[in-house]
Amino acid sequence: MNLVSVVESLIFVSGDEGMNLKQLSEILDVEEEIVLNLINVLKNEYNNEKHGLSLELFGGSYKFVTKRECKEYLERLVENEESAVLSQSALETLAIIAYNEPITRTQIDEIRGVNSSYVVRRLLLKELIKESGKSELPGRPILYSTTSKFLDYFGLNSLEELPKIDFSNEEDIDETNLFESKYKEED
Repeated sequence: MNLVSVVESLIFVSGDEGMNLKQLSEILDVEEEIVLNLINVLKNEYNNEKHGLSLELFGGSYKFVTKRECKEYLERLVENEESAVLSQSALETLAIIAYNEPITRTQIDEIRGVNSSYVVRRLLLKELIKESGKSELPGRPILYSTTSKFLDYFGLNSLEELPKIDFSNEEDIDETNLFESKYKEED
């Protein structure tokens, strides 16, 4: 396996958090100097104008970022997306935040079972959620909460107007066939 492509995929999958030399070195089971050489190969490849991304070092972690030359087009994308309806994943994430705020992205990921970095970024851009502080958990991750724009979007005066969810008997919920209970024909 080509180690340059492995480093590329590891940094890509790490998303906003990126990866530092030590992490990459441990995963690849090679010296940090070798990892640094692999990163330099990647950086040189992405410096080519045919790529819209570059590999940068921020806060000790390597991350993929969009090139400044693409800014105008990315702004157009965000403007167009603001008028678009919310995706299923965005609605799920919003519900998790609204019912559990303040909440970290890692906690959102645990509930959804998938990485929510992209969805959280989009919801921040749409101003439906906001950063509301730092958690006391190790690493002090960012806490997210809903905004007044969220309330306006869903026609709510406060979060207390959200439908109540009763999880007191989760076994019954898991065993209920919702389709049959709602749509079964009466005999």
